[in-house]
Amino acid sequence: MRVSKALTQLLLIGLGLSAVITPRVTTNTTGNNTLPQMLQLSNDTDFNFQILRAFSLAPGGGSDIGEVLLAANGLVPGNFENFFSKFDSLANKVNARAQAIDIKRFPNSARDAWFAAASYFRGADFYLHGNWSDPRINSLWAQQTYAFNKAISTLPVPGVRKNVKADGFEVPTIFFGAENNSGHVRKRPTIIVGTGYDGNQEEIYHMIGKAAVERGYNVITYEGPGQPTPRREQNISFIPQWEKVITPIVDHLLTMPEVNGSAIVLLGYSFGGYLAPRAAAFEHRLAATICIDGIYSFSDIILGNFPTAISALVKAGNAEKVNSLLAPILADPTTSTATRWFFEQGTWAFKASSPFDLLNQTFSYDLTTPTNIVNQIQGPIFIADAQADMFGTGQGNILAGWLGEKATYHLFESVDGAGEHCALGAMNVQNAVVLDWLQDVLDGNK
Repeated sequence: MRVSKALTQLLLIGLGLSAVITPRVTTNTTGNNTLPQMLQLSNDTDFNFQILRAFSLAPGGGSDIGEVLLAANGLVPGNFENFFSKFDSLANKVNARAQAIDIKRFPNSARDAWFAAASYFRGADFYLHGNWSDPRINSLWAQQTYAFNKAISTLPVPGVRKNVKADGFEVPTIFFGAENNSGHVRKRPTIIVGTGYDGNQEEIYHMIGKAAVERGYNVITYEGPGQPTPRREQNISFIPQWEKVITPIVDHLLTMPEVNGSAIVLLGYSFGGYLAPRAAAFEHRLAATICIDGIYSFSDIILGNFPTAISALVKAGNAEKVNSLLAPILADPTTSTATRWFFEQGTWAFKASSPFDLLNQTFSYDLTTPTNIVNQIQGPIFIADAQADMFGTGQGNILAGWLGEKATYHLFESVDGAGEHCALGAMNVQNAVVLDWLQDVLDGNK
């Protein structure tokens, strides 16, 4: 969900305007304070973020840092096919290693290898969505799904996939149950976790799922319309009414004997930081909601990266002008990775007919229009911002302010290595903050 400020400069030129735009490369600032910086592993800031994303899965058993570094060493900035090749090669190598392990004798070793292979197949897929008919979009997903299923079959409590029926579509889920050695069913608090613009439910296990299960929670991950599996298997795009995704999951959980129905929690990452509070405004059986990071207006985030003149064209509905300006930029291979990827991923996930259509659809994802539903959100709700987030929006702080005493606000800071988008690279830090807050809430201490 990244839009480069380099695009802003190009669009200004296209409009005959002038401006000096400094793209984010190695320095982030808040006010007058220069923030501590992570070591950059690629001159391509978007590729660098994807490397960090792969690293972030390591604490939860989803990758090995040495392997990722080997793949990263050969990345050519801006070259999507090169990115695919490096991660596909790594995925197949680790996949072969997983297949060679006797899963019955050495389940832990097999699990680690299968999880890593799944992560690398997902990495290989990441920049391929510009061509919707590319067969690798489906073949790589089939490979990652197979590998992930092999891995979760070896967990102490094996993960269980289930498609939950919703209104006109199905919601694929994976249930990860907490260990239970008591000999009888024990009802547990359960966290529903989803991501956003480009995320998948498998990586969630490594981000927070494993950590939550170890603390005694059940976790159910999911993907809704527009997200990887529903987009592929059901050909459905994002929908604004995200409660249509979450309410059927809550209904399903309430039928499960191992779920404490009064302790169901919803968590959303990235664009999911909008989708979760949207759903919570209508689904009031939730014990708590968690937004990492908080968003109240998707269009404000996206159009905030454009000059006012371009935003005005989009808001005025001038599709022809917007598309004519964007076409040569998006066709130029030297345009920033972030800009090309944003439009390629977005048009695929939203099934947008044009760049203008994608931008226009963002207006449907707003907690304040056409009617303000913020006050329908029931607390408690945890809302975060990341100090060096590539969006630089701070919408979480604003949303928390609107919600008042219902909300707990937290800024993940760069000094802790947690300042990047969704605190990637600092999952242990983030999980401690989030899950300790949640335990306090459920214990009645918040």
